[in-house]
Amino acid sequence: MIKHINLNADLGESFGAWRMGNDAELLRIVGTANIACGFHAGDPLVMRQTVRQALAAGVSLGAHPSFPDLQGFGRRVMQLPASELEALLIYQIGALAGIAQAEGGRLTHVKPHGALSNMACEDAVLARSVVAAIRSYDRSLILLAPALSQLALAGVAGGLPVAAEIFADRAYTDTGHLVPRGQPGALLHTAGECVAHVWRMLEAGAIVSTGGKQIRTEFHSICVHGDGEQAVATAGAIRSVLLAAGIRLLPLTEVVSPMADPAHGATMV
Repeated sequence: MIKHINLNADLGESFGAWRMGNDAELLRIVGTANIACGFHAGDPLVMRQTVRQALAAGVSLGAHPSFPDLQGFGRRVMQLPASELEALLIYQIGALAGIAQAEGGRLTHVKPHGALSNMACEDAVLARSVVAAIRSYDRSLILLAPALSQLALAGVAGGLPVAAEIFADRAYTDTGHLVPRGQPGALLHTAGECVAHVWRMLEAGAIVSTGGKQIRTEFHSICVHGDGEQAVATAGAIRSVLLAAGIRLLPLTEVVSPMADPAHGATMV
């Protein structure tokens, strides 16, 4: 069983008069905030408010960039030239970094969102473009990427510090990838389901699929999606279970360890 881990959430996903999630409550629970940068959700005012709230709560700041898909919440597949994608990512990271600096904070990491992340997890070429954009902006930024993904591998190969994450509220296939959202059982809806799912993975030191397969791998952080109705209850329940088990909750910067290969030693049981 691990001795420490990070807890993160995707936040700042409101837009104008439209409200998404309960960021204020989640920021009392998690240690890391991945903040939307305006391309799938968020706007300059929401970004600034979320940064202020996160800094006041002592929560580290990360950019959560996406494809330019505000209407589709960044979940629609897009095919963009590498040069355009890299520019879009640098633009988004720079925007949030500027707001963070204006509020007396700084970015610690980048976590791609939605379809961009899902595609980069399986497409090594796309993953390298994401890493190239982050490196161009600031190669000291941590790449927060799904465990067992091409994105995590590309981050290591590109010399970025990499933190591998698992998802509390998403189911996994037998290959260790997320079950697509459109398929039955892809989402876990209750806090109890999410806690049980996380605990199985922590006990096994592995991704545990819907079919019962265990793919052993290292991971550093647990994600709770902030847009879910049960996000606050889920994050709070996971935090309580972890602390009761003697597992320390640490900032992302303190849980990242050198990873020669995010899939090193990965085995399926």
